[in-house]
Amino acid sequence: MAVPVAFFAVFFAYPVAAIVARGLKTDGVWRLGRIGEVLAQSDVRHVLWFTGWQALASTALTLLVALPGAYVFARFDFPGKQLLRAVVTVPFVLPTVVVGTAFLALVGRGGLLDELWGVRLDTTVWAILLAHVFFNYAVVVRTVGGLWAQLDPRQEEAARMLGASRLRAWRQVTLPALAPAVAAAALMVFLFTFTSFGVVQILGGPTFSTLEVEIYRQTSQLFDLSTAAVLTMVQFAAVAAILAVHAWTVRRRETALRLVDASTTARRPRGAGQWALLAGVLGIVLVLLVLPLAVLVQRSLGASGFGYYRALADEDGGAFLVPPIEAIGNSLQYAVAATAIAVVIGALAATALTRRDAGRFVRGFDALLMLPLGVSAVTVGFGFLIALDEPPLDLRSSWILVPLAQALVGVPFVVRTVLPVLRAVDGRLREAAAVLGASPWRVWREVDLPMVRRALLVAAGFAFAVSLGEFGATVFIARPDNPTLPVAVARLLGRPGDMNYGQAMALSTILMLVCAVALVVLERLRTDRSGEF
Repeated sequence: MAVPVAFFAVFFAYPVAAIVARGLKTDGVWRLGRIGEVLAQSDVRHVLWFTGWQALASTALTLLVALPGAYVFARFDFPGKQLLRAVVTVPFVLPTVVVGTAFLALVGRGGLLDELWGVRLDTTVWAILLAHVFFNYAVVVRTVGGLWAQLDPRQEEAARMLGASRLRAWRQVTLPALAPAVAAAALMVFLFTFTSFGVVQILGGPTFSTLEVEIYRQTSQLFDLSTAAVLTMVQFAAVAAILAVHAWTVRRRETALRLVDASTTARRPRGAGQWALLAGVLGIVLVLLVLPLAVLVQRSLGASGFGYYRALADEDGGAFLVPPIEAIGNSLQYAVAATAIAVVIGALAATALTRRDAGRFVRGFDALLMLPLGVSAVTVGFGFLIALDEPPLDLRSSWILVPLAQALVGVPFVVRTVLPVLRAVDGRLREAAAVLGASPWRVWREVDLPMVRRALLVAAGFAFAVSLGEFGATVFIARPDNPTLPVAVARLLGRPGDMNYGQAMALSTILMLVCAVALVVLERLRTDRSGEF
């Protein structure tokens, strides 16, 4: 535990605490009254209200749209199912900047809807809600659908034989069993939308602002650290509460059900109603998930074919000190370094968490590992700049700063992927190896590693994808001569002109393709055949 604890203490707790202290201390005196002053401001209350309201609305809309898809993937067997599963998962691994850009190309000024019917949604909250559904559709489908596929359908069939209608049997037999999974998926969607940054930053404009966007505005534009510190504390408290409830629902899900082999529950659709349901889900996937990405690709090509792509290699005298195309190489190098860090830290933490004699501190650290997913990445990035500026941790001019920030987001994915596999290893194998004289290192190398190797590869793929698309922290610490792909996209979208817009679409398409390739590799390496995350 020493290395993971030190890593999170130095590169997560310390920067966050530093920026909060910088905002709430003046001449060494804490100004706790500033909390009440900030929360009393009408514009701050409006941001808090909109953050909570849009997260609830996004969660409800996502459940409404995605639950039929969860049923189709769980209970139906049809040609192309695995391909469709990969298509559904692509949006989840896409950077939020790409998601925002894709919907901007669909519903924004000059977008597809604007060209066909003169309809623009980029100035309304509907663009944000639809983008959140696009991003989180896979969370519901794979979390709820994975459990649904393992529920014994004979229980519902028995209720039907006893006279219950199809709806009543589902409501009284299946729904209670699914409730923990639905609650867990809903909480995860709420967490992702509550802390939404890239989507709201691009689609919300000056009208809509979440806590994350407001923290960014207060730190980078208004330089009001005290307000940003208060908002960070509010978001931290909200995220901690969400994660506590999520941990409770996951425990219920793990202990309350008796499951069957998922491969035995799916069958081909029967009757017009089931075929209509399958067709409806396919239609939703095409319109809501595939169409925005197709429009993104089309806008990147424009009328001149690959002109926008060729322009990426041109010298830029504005927001970039290098040709924008160099952002591709920068992102790949940073993501590889971040993946290596995340795999080492996450594997060590997961190994420590599997020990039967782990104390309360270790078990508590398991929950804390999830905090980087919900705590403001903007706060972490800005905290890096003001905290890691003195020897022996003066890293502001070092390239390693970006991978360190990205690794913070990747570690939770590594732990969540590797930990179940490590816990499934029979402890008697380790004991037998130790009795035969193997050292602890040799036991891990020859017993645990062969069993967990695939999980480590999957975890590395997830860490690579999320590192590649990290934006909130990277936007602060990426140097102008070494921009990453998400930062480059955001800078291009912030500049007027069709060429800048087209280049942003081209870079977003490249980023989307790289993430899609990573997903294809993940699908081939998956160890959990139930389809759950």
